[in-house]
Formats: sequence, structure tokens, C-alpha cells
Amino acid sequence: MSAEHLIAAIPGDGIGQEVLPAAVRVLDAVAGRHGFRLHWRELPWSCAWYQQHGTMMPADGIGQLAQTDAIFLGAVGAPGVPDHVSLWGLLIPIRRAFQQYVNLRPAYLLPGMTSPLRAGGNFDVAIVRENTEGEYSTVGGRFGVAGGELAVQEAIFTRHGCARVLRYGFELARTRDGRLISATKSNGIVHTMPFWDQITAEVAADYPDVSWRTMHVDALAARFVTAPGELDVVVGSNLFGDILSDLAGAVAGSLGVAPSANLDPTHTYPSMFEPVHGSAPDIAGRGIANPIGQIASGMMMLDHLGHPEAAAAVRAAIHAVTADPALRTPDLGGTARCGDVADAVVAALPLSGPASPRVD
Repeated sequence: MSAEHLIAAIPGDGIGQEVLPAAVRVLDAVAGRHGFRLHWRELPWSCAWYQQHGTMMPADGIGQLAQTDAIFLGAVGAPGVPDHVSLWGLLIPIRRAFQQYVNLRPAYLLPGMTSPLRAGGNFDVAIVRENTEGEYSTVGGRFGVAGGELAVQEAIFTRHGCARVLRYGFELARTRDGRLISATKSNGIVHTMPFWDQITAEVAADYPDVSWRTMHVDALAARFVTAPGELDVVVGSNLFGDILSDLAGAVAGSLGVAPSANLDPTHTYPSMFEPVHGSAPDIAGRGIANPIGQIASGMMMLDHLGHPEAAAAVRAAIHAVTADPALRTPDLGGTARCGDVADAVVAALPLSGPASPRVD
């Protein structure tokens, strides 16, 4: 493992400008205690950049990012810039250029937090979302004139793309409770979903030790609400994984605590780490955003970079902080401020700790 890492820091828009610097303080602190160093290259790419330059990032943006070891993203999106412009101008090009085909979104009930669901209980689910193809494609278009217009959107599912993300899900299940559900909708989507189901079964044959099943996504969404504690690993297409992971974050008590990782599991390219929450322009600039999702995303970044002990230390500190009612931000019913929570996480960092076999 390297003792130094170059990280591209993209605060982005809204509360990203607040939670990312807060998380950087935590990561710098834990790096210092565990004998490595993070070098930050801050990049101002955002909707504000778009309004100035007409693009979400410069023409050589991917080239700049390719020189780094990882990408740490705050949030993207602002009033006045359509969401499809900000998404397709920054996040999706990064995910696809660097083959970040796994979007890993863990959701679990943190100490001191209560699920809004009566059946929430204790749950710990890892959602593996296909991240480079599927329903989020550019194939299609709008045709016709006013009054007779139509829009066509093509979903692209390749054998290679489906198999590799499913294989990642089965490998992950082996490190957890050994259970996997594949989200499908093959009773209504007659081409891509039966194809996905077929490949799921083919991949599953290589993992006889993993208990698996397919489940229609609507019934699976209901399961997230009625019995989330029964779930372990869920693998879904780009669209299904996106929706289910936001639902899981809400079941955990707040999207403000939900982390995610856009992974190239081969480590050929830099991976990107970001909280699940958006830019939240309604609370931006008020200092009340919850930094836990960003900090936990940084925790996942440390693990990916080869520092499981440091990641485990951050996880322990997060648990200590969320257990304290005085350190809850308004999204969790408290009055704590973003900076206060980050400072408390730094203060709670253990001086050292054993390597964790699983950090999510």
C-alpha cells in the first residue's frame, strides 16, 4: 500500500461545499494517525462552473482525474441547471471513462438512530448497482412536432456488463451473510430483464455457497419497507439499484448518512466516492448539513486505497458520534452543525485499531 495518495476533491454544489471540507478534516486526521498522507487537488467543477464556462468540467477533465488515485465528490446540482445537464456533464462521463461499473451503496442502522419504519429494526444491506449501462443510455431520441411528439429511450444491457456486476455482488455476498437477491422485472420488461435473469443464473452457478434468488423490483421495494432486516446483498440494474438504494437510505433514518462508492474493482482507474444525498439547495449555506454520508464515503475510499485499519477507525468514530443525541443534525431531529459533527468525529478517532475484514 502507498504511503501517499493524490485525491481529486470536487465539492460541487450546494451542501457539497460544506460536507466535503468537513470530511477532508476527518480523513487527514486519520491518515496522520495511521502513517500515510492524502494530497488533495481541489477542482471547482460544478453547476457554477457550467454557468461560467458552458460545460460541467474542462475538455481535459478526464485526463486530469486520470492522474489521481481516487475522486472525492461532494454533490452536484443547482437551480437553473437541468439535472440531466449536470449529471451527463460530470458524473456519468467520469463513471464510464474509468469503468466504475459497480456503484456500491451500503445502508445500515447506525448506533443511536431509529428507522422511520416500525419494522426497521437492525438491518445491514449492501446494494450493488450496475453503473455504466442499463437504462441510463443515450440511445434514443425525441421525434415529431408539437402535438404528435414521441420519445424513445433504449436500455442497453450487455452480457459483459451484467456478468461483471453480478459477479461482484456474489463475491461480496461471500464476505457477508452469503445471501443475494437479484432485482428484476421480467414479468413486464420482456427482453432486458429475462436476459439479466439468465446471466444471474449463469453467474450463480459459480457460487454454490451463496444463497440467491431473483425478485421483482416492486415486491423487493416492499420488502425494504416491511422486512429490511432480511436483506443482505441486493444487485440491480442502473435504474433499479438507484431507486432501491435511496429507499434504503431513507429506511436507515436519513439520506444524510448514506455513503456510496463508484468502483473500478480492478484498480486500473481511479474510483469515485460520494454521499447518496444531493446538493440540497434549500439548506445550502446554513451550516446544518449532515456530513456523516460524506465522511462514510471517505471511509470507503480509505478501504479501497488499502488502508482498512484507518477505515475501521473512521467507522468506530462515526458510531460513537451518532450514538450521542447532542451531535445530531436537523435531518436527524437535532440542532448540531456540520462542523461540530466533523470535529466530534475527529475527536472520537481511536489512536489505532485492528484491520477490519469488511468496511462499508
